[in-house]
Amino acid sequence: MTPSTGQPRMQGQYKANSITLHGAVAMGTGVMIGAGIFALTGQIAELAGPWFSLSFIVGAIVTALSAYSYIKMSNAWPSSGGIAMILQKCYGRGAVTAGAALLMALSMVIAESLVARTFATYVLRPFGVTGGPLVPILAVTVILFAFLVNIAGNRSVGLFSLVMATLKIGGIALFGIAALWASGFSFAAASETGRDFTATGFVASVALAILAFKGFTTITNSGAEITEPNRNVGRAIMISIALCVVVYLLVAFGVGSSLTIDRIIAARDYSLAEAAEPALGRAGFLLTVFLAAVATASGLLASVFAVSRMLAMLTDMKLIPHSHFGMSGQIQRHTLIYTVVIASALAVFFDLGRIASLGAFFYLIMDMTIHWGVFRYRRQEIGAAGAVLLAAIGSDAAVLAAFTAMKLQSDPAIVLYAAIAIGAVFGFLRIYLGQWTATPGDGHAEHKAGGS
Repeated sequence: MTPSTGQPRMQGQYKANSITLHGAVAMGTGVMIGAGIFALTGQIAELAGPWFSLSFIVGAIVTALSAYSYIKMSNAWPSSGGIAMILQKCYGRGAVTAGAALLMALSMVIAESLVARTFATYVLRPFGVTGGPLVPILAVTVILFAFLVNIAGNRSVGLFSLVMATLKIGGIALFGIAALWASGFSFAAASETGRDFTATGFVASVALAILAFKGFTTITNSGAEITEPNRNVGRAIMISIALCVVVYLLVAFGVGSSLTIDRIIAARDYSLAEAAEPALGRAGFLLTVFLAAVATASGLLASVFAVSRMLAMLTDMKLIPHSHFGMSGQIQRHTLIYTVVIASALAVFFDLGRIASLGAFFYLIMDMTIHWGVFRYRRQEIGAAGAVLLAAIGSDAAVLAAFTAMKLQSDPAIVLYAAIAIGAVFGFLRIYLGQWTATPGDGHAEHKAGGS
């Protein structure tokens, strides 16, 4: 039991000062720069048209507003409880806290299936395969690879993520620069197109751009383990977002310089590979496929670890039920298996577009819940500016409304699936916990490293 909270400690999981600032940045970018750029570029272009590169800028602005709540709360209570800690500090132990935290975990599992299918799509491009059963088969295979590396131990995950983050940031940035250079810094995506693009479509595209940045929350979830967390959590988050903005813009301009907007949309699931060959030749195409494989595999590896630990944390906090199903070992080993099974199922039954849409719905609802909780219950205590918190809620709401409107036109079924899933999560946890909220901030979920 932890002395200050009376909660059971997850033994051996949290070590104070075990993650440096550089390590935290590598962890955040490792999750962000995966399917975020390789799969979502084409999908964002489908909604935003020739202005798709601006979607990443607006997405970064909305993400920076969102990060404000996480940074202020983490500065006040650096914790390995992360998002669950923030929610419980605001709403207490109830269905609102559990439901929003579980939505975050599910959005990360959804992202894993997105990353896995992106890996498969790019790896199969040199063989001319764009669909069929090989895509889900290879997607499940890479998810199983991430599982095997994770059970090898935390040290393997940390070292692999750091090396891969360095390789893929440098490689992807070089792709963008080389593609721009080869095109003479022209922007083919701005050419004439027969499609009509609306302001609503552009705002809706920001929902997908936000998915490319939401990996910064991984840093929040490791707050108590980062050196000087009261300073470095916020610094790591902002550095990660800034690095990703640069990389994403280089890629967007690189793709836009090689392909017209119609070609980007036609190859939306593998637009970087499609852009590489005309700009950089066959060698550039193969290098892009390699970078995609590295980026998606390493992003998946980091995400599987983060999700399994988050689910274990929620179980430890008694916010969600847990069944061993006859398995032995630690709870996190069980949640790791659950994570892999769910991600594999999604990778088999949903395409990239629907996977990304589900993730956007789940994440935006969770994000607004956090901002409202901080505004309503904690802003004075942590010295947060109410105007910034309201701006974060407003921007999320505007993006969610536009995205919902576009999906109701193009794929109403996915809106229904998302609504049913969100309602089921909160409804089930309301029954399980017996209340929506408790006294705000009671039942602390600190989980500080080294004892507290």
